[in-house]
Amino acid sequence: MIDTKPTTNGHAPPTSQIAGEAKVGDSAGSRMLYSRLIGALFLLGFLCYGVGSGLATSLVGGSNFLSTIAGSQTLLVIGAFLMFLNTGVDLGKGVLFFPILEKHSKRTALAYLATMIVEVVLLSVGVLALLLVVPLAKHAGETGAQTLGSILVQTNATAYQMGEMSLGVGAVFLCLLLFRTQLVPRWLAVSGLIGYPILVAGTIAEIFGIHIGLYLTIPGFFFELVLPFWLLFKGFQPQAYQGQPVMESAA
Repeated sequence: MIDTKPTTNGHAPPTSQIAGEAKVGDSAGSRMLYSRLIGALFLLGFLCYGVGSGLATSLVGGSNFLSTIAGSQTLLVIGAFLMFLNTGVDLGKGVLFFPILEKHSKRTALAYLATMIVEVVLLSVGVLALLLVVPLAKHAGETGAQTLGSILVQTNATAYQMGEMSLGVGAVFLCLLLFRTQLVPRWLAVSGLIGYPILVAGTIAEIFGIHIGLYLTIPGFFFELVLPFWLLFKGFQPQAYQGQPVMESAA
């Protein structure tokens, strides 16, 4: 009888070797899956909140918007809905990041997730304020209605700035860990460590009526734009993803 079993030097491959190879393959698949999901969520968040906010704020930006918004209520609701979608997107980022960060620092993983929760709560409060403009528009001719509408719009703006402030603080912790562990290239982590404190400063300035926040988002925008593409195409560094220290030569 001919022995058809695969052999290695006359012997079957050790079970431990087969299991090890399977484990490496599973880990690589998991790494790229998590990397691409997180990268996609970053880009989806830009799309959802950016388009939604653009629609909504364009309708409530005028000095007498309440009397003219009746014919555009559907667009306002669509914009608010897209802004609400960002809640799930940002929570998804925090949840997916958690097991990866936890391998290196549970405290950082919890801090980042907590700040993401605070951010989405604040952003949701702002969106709810915008939605209240819809029923208020039916009373546009009544005394004080326009003033109340302006307060609702300002509530959304302030909630947004406070939400971004929370995001900036949490992202600093995230970038510190990314730099230390080399989950992503250090130059990318450094760009976040520079950009997010500037973003926080911009949100504080906006809250106090100093309108420079748009310009101060640019450094942080670089990180949030480059990171998702890096994750989509390269993924997290394999050793760091597994919770192992990365040798300098492998960085």
